[in-house]
Amino acid sequence: MELHWGPHCQIYVTPIAHDEVCVALMSADPHLRLDAALTAFPEIVARLNGADQTSPERGAISATRRLNRVYTERVVLIGDASGAVDAITGEGLCLSFQQAEVLAECFKSGNLGRYQQVHRKLARRPALMARFMLTLDWKTSFRRRVMRAFGSDPRLFSRMLAMHVGALSPADFAADGLALGWRALIA
Repeated sequence: MELHWGPHCQIYVTPIAHDEVCVALMSADPHLRLDAALTAFPEIVARLNGADQTSPERGAISATRRLNRVYTERVVLIGDASGAVDAITGEGLCLSFQQAEVLAECFKSGNLGRYQQVHRKLARRPALMARFMLTLDWKTSFRRRVMRAFGSDPRLFSRMLAMHVGALSPADFAADGLALGWRALIA
């Protein structure tokens, strides 16, 4: 997956088949459309030159929501219905599958209170990454410093990516976050 930042948006380019890519636009401007946004990304336009569009442009609102409770006696929420993490993280389906696994165990044991606890824990890492990514979007000067820091220490970027997919612990993330902060300050 590629992420490209522009003046008022981000463009994601993701392969979805051997001969097809998904080009997605994320923007706070509800009127901005992909064709207009692509004018700020000539390198993407050049790569897409001659490609056929295989589906119409679609859109949806992306937001982060956290609910106080995700179950009652007779209703249990899962996936985006149970509180969504901004689509910028790409974690929606992954979280749903993780929640479903835990929910099945909780149904088996008859303890839905555990589902509430684990649900919160599962959402922490993606929510933290969403806040980080959205901060990069809102603050151009901060984004430039962070990108320079990643460029000066590619291992740091690799570790942040590993944390994003859950391969590192929160303690590792804290240490790497401090290292990233220091690098961004001196970048």
